[in-house]
Amino acid sequence: MIQTHSSNRRFGLSKSKITAFEQCPKKLWLSVHRPEVAEQDDGAEARFATGNTVGEIACALHPGGVMVDPPSLSEALAKTSSLIMGGHPGPIFEATFEHDGVLVRVDVLERLESGGWTAAEVKSSGKVKDYHRGDLATQIWVMREAGVELKRAAIRHIDTSFVLSREGDYAGLFTDADLLGELYDTISARPEVVAEARSVLSGDEPRKEMGDHCNAPFICEFAAYCSRDLPQGPEWPVTLLPYGGGKRWLERGVDDLLDLAEADLNDRHARILAATRDGIPFHDAEGARKAMSGWGWPRAWLDFETVAPAIPRWLGTRPFQQVPFQFSLHLERRGGRMTHHEFLSCDGSDPRRACAEALVANIPTGATIIAYNAAFERSVLRALATSFPDLAPRLETMAEATVDLLPVARNHWYHRDQRGSWSIKAVLPTIAPELDYGALEVKDGGDAQAAWFEAADPVCDPLRREALEEALKTYCARDTWAMVAVARSLAGS
Repeated sequence: MIQTHSSNRRFGLSKSKITAFEQCPKKLWLSVHRPEVAEQDDGAEARFATGNTVGEIACALHPGGVMVDPPSLSEALAKTSSLIMGGHPGPIFEATFEHDGVLVRVDVLERLESGGWTAAEVKSSGKVKDYHRGDLATQIWVMREAGVELKRAAIRHIDTSFVLSREGDYAGLFTDADLLGELYDTISARPEVVAEARSVLSGDEPRKEMGDHCNAPFICEFAAYCSRDLPQGPEWPVTLLPYGGGKRWLERGVDDLLDLAEADLNDRHARILAATRDGIPFHDAEGARKAMSGWGWPRAWLDFETVAPAIPRWLGTRPFQQVPFQFSLHLERRGGRMTHHEFLSCDGSDPRRACAEALVANIPTGATIIAYNAAFERSVLRALATSFPDLAPRLETMAEATVDLLPVARNHWYHRDQRGSWSIKAVLPTIAPELDYGALEVKDGGDAQAAWFEAADPVCDPLRREALEEALKTYCARDTWAMVAVARSLAGS
């Protein structure tokens, strides 16, 4: 086996840096020369933790494997070489190779009985993504140049059809997509890509206009830095028109919504233009009352909070399955009497059964259930019905009885401060600003998931867990009361 080395050590590269370069040369340059101007990525820690957990499980499925984890690069290279040349029979984890100043660490490297090796890059996604191909191509190129005879090279991703049937048994969690044969051209181009990346790093900050590449395959942490000197666009850009409605106007050279005429737009876009131009909200109270007139009593205003871990935590669950750990329920009787009910489980145990039982106990038979973007609540109810056949009739009836407040708001209300969005958090400040989420510790669904993962961790301090539980209850209750406030305002009451 040969370990090749580059005489150019000034700018070492890795597969992640090459991925950054292929997204945007300026992103790579800034990550090396100006890392301090990057915006904080609030979700990075959670993604890193998930990746670590997925990697640990992938390794645990090969009990004879050896981890390459010396403290220095030179020792990691030497240990990898020693394991390969010494005939180590089992898998090698984090096998380390370098060629032309490009360092790669291979998640799982396995020796084949017939000779040669198979490499797997473990990903915590449910499918192969485009940038995974570039990552794997970089690894293959470096390994081949280092003298490794590769027979297979795969993206090892999560099989979303896997169901956890025995505690801690994750055999079958992963599936391999062998991409070696289809990456020939990408691998062949790696020397040129590496040379271009190194050239960028050796020069001044590149000039690169912002565009779609700023968000794909990752939202760039340098977007604020890159946009700091851009001329300010119009206060009301055409991109406020929803469902991509502004794109065709941008293609015609029109970027200001106020330059359009209502006659040029469909009804919804025309309403947005009129409300934006005049500052007078569009409000069809009669239409809203008519849309809600068929909703029966009592009315159960319902909102779920869920987690969808990549690694199933509970028996009978799949990867990325939405599991409800909380709901808030404002139960309204005819005449306006309102009671609040809630469910929350933060102890880390499977919350589904207790959640389903609480729904059955607190939502009266025959109630109309009201949600905002109700497809989600229906899907949660139906998944619970599938999991608990004894409760299925009630839960299925609830799903069928669930109606959606979102289209009522979308069709009968628009305030220009919504800026093209009808999310509950965009609509609520235009109707009931006193119910602002800004002062809450948990402000959105992402915060709620993060709070649950922290609270459910066995090492969480009991006082901290109690504080997180109160913050979650306050947030979820705000969501259902927000629906009540929006509906009443839409109806003009």
